[in-house]
Amino acid sequence: MLKNNNKLFIFLAILTLSSSCSTKKDKLPILGSREAITKTINGEQVIDSVYHTIEPFRFINQDSMVVTNDTFKGKIYVADFFFTSCPTICPIMKRNMLTVYKQFKGNPEVGILSHSIDPRHDSVSVLKKYAHKLGVDDTQWDFVTGTKDSLYEIAEHSYMVSAIEDKNQPGGIVHSGAFLLVDKDRHIRGVYDGTNEDAVKQMIDDMNKLLAEYKKQ
Repeated sequence: MLKNNNKLFIFLAILTLSSSCSTKKDKLPILGSREAITKTINGEQVIDSVYHTIEPFRFINQDSMVVTNDTFKGKIYVADFFFTSCPTICPIMKRNMLTVYKQFKGNPEVGILSHSIDPRHDSVSVLKKYAHKLGVDDTQWDFVTGTKDSLYEIAEHSYMVSAIEDKNQPGGIVHSGAFLLVDKDRHIRGVYDGTNEDAVKQMIDDMNKLLAEYKKQ
């Protein structure tokens, strides 16, 4: 628990620092670790940076379709972690994510990826009913399940957020309420409090900013 929370704290500190050093006209920062590598271009050695990326994944969504990195090829997307029986922050998160969904519904360059961290309960049929109840009638918003190990591993190592079973907590699982904005190159470009409406509004603004950034390329 402490290890995961420390990692998230450091990650959010990087975000805060990056945001405080930028202006509205600047590009969104690329978050996470980066590694300097040496490569040869036109016969000359140059130093380049390799940024943290979302690792390859393979999950099943509410329509029994396979969802992988390729599902989001050419798209930006927002990722989060939840479970359908969550009695605490998940209902708030999903209400706020529904605002995001409605804002970008029909935009082929935008996706939403919600990972269930309770695969024993959240079967495909349960996720389908959950999506239907929210009013999600397409696959622009994927609700996915998989093995417990794969879900918890990608939460910690790719998205750098916590997801931990704790029988002493409501619902039996402690997890991050973060929304994570991922670009078309699988880089994390923003982390936002999914329970805070103002933070979600900022994310929507940043999504539009990121989409505009790609149009200029």
